[in-house]
Amino acid sequence: MDKFRMIFQFFQSNQESFMNGICGIMALASTQLYSAFDFNCPCLPHYNLAYGLGILLVPPFILFLLGFVLNNNISMLAEEWRRPQGQRGKDPAVLRYMFCSMAQRAMIAPAVWLSVTLLDGKCITCAFCTWVPVGTLGNASHPHLSQGEIQRLLARIPCKEIYDGQELIANEVAVRYLRCISQALGWCFVLLMTTLAFLVRSLRPCFSQAAFLKSRYWSHYIDIERKLFDETCAEHARSFAKVCIQQFFEGMSTDLVAARCHLPRKAPADAGEAAEKLLGITDQGTMNMALKSWHRCKPPLHLHPPALPTGNGWAGEGQPPTHPSAPRKETAAYYSWV
Repeated sequence: MDKFRMIFQFFQSNQESFMNGICGIMALASTQLYSAFDFNCPCLPHYNLAYGLGILLVPPFILFLLGFVLNNNISMLAEEWRRPQGQRGKDPAVLRYMFCSMAQRAMIAPAVWLSVTLLDGKCITCAFCTWVPVGTLGNASHPHLSQGEIQRLLARIPCKEIYDGQELIANEVAVRYLRCISQALGWCFVLLMTTLAFLVRSLRPCFSQAAFLKSRYWSHYIDIERKLFDETCAEHARSFAKVCIQQFFEGMSTDLVAARCHLPRKAPADAGEAAEKLLGITDQGTMNMALKSWHRCKPPLHLHPPALPTGNGWAGEGQPPTHPSAPRKETAAYYSWV
């Protein structure tokens, strides 16, 4: 149990770890789903191809969309993309980084499904059984069979119990031929995915590591800022509700006293603390105005008032800005177009 607790705490440590855990669970679920799936090829010339390719391609597409749905950053990306410009600019590089990060994680489960399906070979056998080269593997000069009858016989290759074309081509030969092709495609797909992942991981720092770090930093910042804003709103709502309830009961006690019902009154100890957390926003209209203002014009990302360039980097050409000698005080300022 301690190991599971440590793994769960690691997944909750940050957003990326959580989404990596979700994608890993989806990958395992896709494997279990395929193993539990009852594959039944229709064994009809006009339906085998649609059924085989549907089982091969439709579930990965659903898993890809499900990976986006389960990713909490999709709403954050849409909100950042659609929000007004306001007092804070929008950096396209950060939006691209967020989208690519979500897409890479969402592709894990579909890639696992495609790999398992191709290596198993049932879908390819069902979809392309009518394309088996009878002249090479069987007896193409079988008498009394038209082209349509040959297609019907070949379409029954995945269904061994109803296949009756052993004189045309042996069932084991056709199945082994198609399964070898499917497994070759599966291993090529696995090799391609592994090579692409290796190239992305190894070559990316060689070209744009600074831009990558900047995009990653501000992506994390947007996520943390959103969480803190939600926590602040929840804390304000709790304090607002507490003060409203306290005022209601105080008004009720005042009415009861006026009606000559003497009740003991005790001032709540946390009334002042709850009132301080309201930060002067004490009515619904003001709170709605604050929420709209946060969406329309988020505050700019510089923490100190001195007029410095609003771009990434220092004011000079590669030189840090000079500070006055007195008073000697170290300050930090952060700038971005995010």
